[in-house]
Amino acid sequence: MWQAEHVAGRLRAAYPDSEMKLIRMTTRGDKILDAPLAKVGGKGLFVKELEQGMLDGYADIAVHSMKDVPVELPEGLHLAAILPRESPRDAFVSNRFASFEDLPERARIGTSSLRRQCQIIAKRPNSTIVSLRGNVNTRLSKLDRGEYDAIVLAVAGLQRLGFSDRITQELDEGESLPAIGQGAIGVECRRDDESINERLAVLHDETTSLCIAAERAMNERLQGGCQVPIAGFAELTNGRIRLRGLVGQPDGSEIIRGEIEGPVHSAERLGKALADDLLQHGAGRILRALYATV
Repeated sequence: MWQAEHVAGRLRAAYPDSEMKLIRMTTRGDKILDAPLAKVGGKGLFVKELEQGMLDGYADIAVHSMKDVPVELPEGLHLAAILPRESPRDAFVSNRFASFEDLPERARIGTSSLRRQCQIIAKRPNSTIVSLRGNVNTRLSKLDRGEYDAIVLAVAGLQRLGFSDRITQELDEGESLPAIGQGAIGVECRRDDESINERLAVLHDETTSLCIAAERAMNERLQGGCQVPIAGFAELTNGRIRLRGLVGQPDGSEIIRGEIEGPVHSAERLGKALADDLLQHGAGRILRALYATV
């Protein structure tokens, strides 16, 4: 809802004579809170219902966290705008320990992300990963009740909701490589709606879009979803894109990492090339084994 209000506010500022109406919807990913996302299965857990609303004509746009958007979109829909990216990093949040390094042996760490899980266990093999679902307030409340020694959330989500003071430590990309699209907001609409597409153009940030394109191209080649531990993060500097990616075993026993750099106009090609490199160095074997069990 914060993201939807943010986009509506930006559009109101750009088009003060336009009327904005927020249509509240609940997705399957919002409803199923008693199981880790990897166990729920399927792609688009947080977007399918919103997309159907646009296809049915009772909504004009949908606002998404880019990390939730599948690579393949329904026919007739597309991403018309990607807003400037906020922090892509993960946040270590704890009431008892000042940093990730200060956690004791067998610390209980809350997350339902296999991406976070594999990187946490790789660094702290004796940690206990405990499923953590619900909105940000719910997750923080569970931490405050003592159910976890620490939890890991997205920095951007905490900052947007006014919980910056709860961030104990920002984990840099070397400690926890972000999810593909993390920190970025995307706006989806009907491809043939010229009026809406024209209005959404004011929101679009080309730098973020190019970085997200590289990340999503890598994910597409890897056929990634929430059931597998995949991470990817691209940065654009001086006309060149640097993309880092990884594929890991959920238990952290093996993590395949890679990196590639190239000109900005080759964003998608770079993403596919890095995916191929990861696959050749063992990611293919890991993914085949994981997909065989879901």
